[in-house]
Amino acid sequence: MSSVLTDLFPHPIVQAPMAGGVSVPQLAAAVSDAGGLGFLAAGYKTADGMYQEIKQLRGLTSRPFGVNLFLPQPETADPAAVDVYAHQLAGEASWYETELGDPESCGDDGYDAKLAVLLDNPVPVVSFHFGVPAREVIDSLHRVGTLAFVTATTAEEARAVERAGADVVIAQGVEAGGHQGTHRDVPETDGSGIGLLSLVAQVRESVGIPIVAAGGIMRGGQIAAVCAAGASAAQLGTAFVAAHESGAHALHKQALTNPLFARTELTRAFTGRPARALVNRFLREHGPYAPAAYPEVHHLTAPLRKAAAKAGDAQGLALWAGQGHRMARELPAGQLVEVLAAELAAARTALSDGGAR
Repeated sequence: MSSVLTDLFPHPIVQAPMAGGVSVPQLAAAVSDAGGLGFLAAGYKTADGMYQEIKQLRGLTSRPFGVNLFLPQPETADPAAVDVYAHQLAGEASWYETELGDPESCGDDGYDAKLAVLLDNPVPVVSFHFGVPAREVIDSLHRVGTLAFVTATTAEEARAVERAGADVVIAQGVEAGGHQGTHRDVPETDGSGIGLLSLVAQVRESVGIPIVAAGGIMRGGQIAAVCAAGASAAQLGTAFVAAHESGAHALHKQALTNPLFARTELTRAFTGRPARALVNRFLREHGPYAPAAYPEVHHLTAPLRKAAAKAGDAQGLALWAGQGHRMARELPAGQLVEVLAAELAAARTALSDGGAR
């Protein structure tokens, strides 16, 4: 593992920051204490809400951790298309006895306010999703001792990450659960993402900074594979959704291995941006018609998802999951890190023994 990372966490295992309530302080603390790198997700929270979670996490662990920010998105959504989608969702609102959300609420996710908090109260790592922060932002984080990780989904995006001065690029394959971290939301390219092993190899030949590989990783042997391909560590999200400390809804945890949810699909149905979820009724009925409108669609559907959770209806939830979801293990997060580390060691031994014959 790169020396940039070894001082932060001994095992090459990063817990993905999963917005929406999954990445709670208890989960991040358990992962960091076990030798991985735990993460908080600041997305969809206020700056003060993020700060309170950071304080809580610091009370739970003395180990390094990270905080993830969503970059503000350009205003490219067609209001008429959002209105049409809102009309289509009227039946859902009636069914769940709730109102649709305001698509215009908090378009920048409080980005500047959150950055200000993180500069006044530095954390070991800040990661960015949905684009590349300005060079001045990364320089300001470096001045307070914070490392910057940035997601990329192509080699071209990875080069942009390196040019901006980031310390680490997170290479996210198309297998990943939740939102694809593409730097530009281009509907014409929906479904054309690159598989993780190919992406890691391409990024390794394109940049000189360390790579963290993300997308569908559920076992230590897969961590060994991406490290052999050129990554320094692996980021796992879905693997930690089922962990005891995860803040995911019980229905979400159960759905990962429920035969009723047999596959995943990239969809705009819940947020207006491509994100991988288990295929359920909501995704099937609304995915084909959802506009490219993030975060407008996210805010529009938020009350529906909240009502579905309250009603215990998994068919109306955004069941974010990577392609390896059926391999999820319901374990305490710290134990899962230990199991993954043991599997990684065994895989490396097997590779070494095989190469010696």
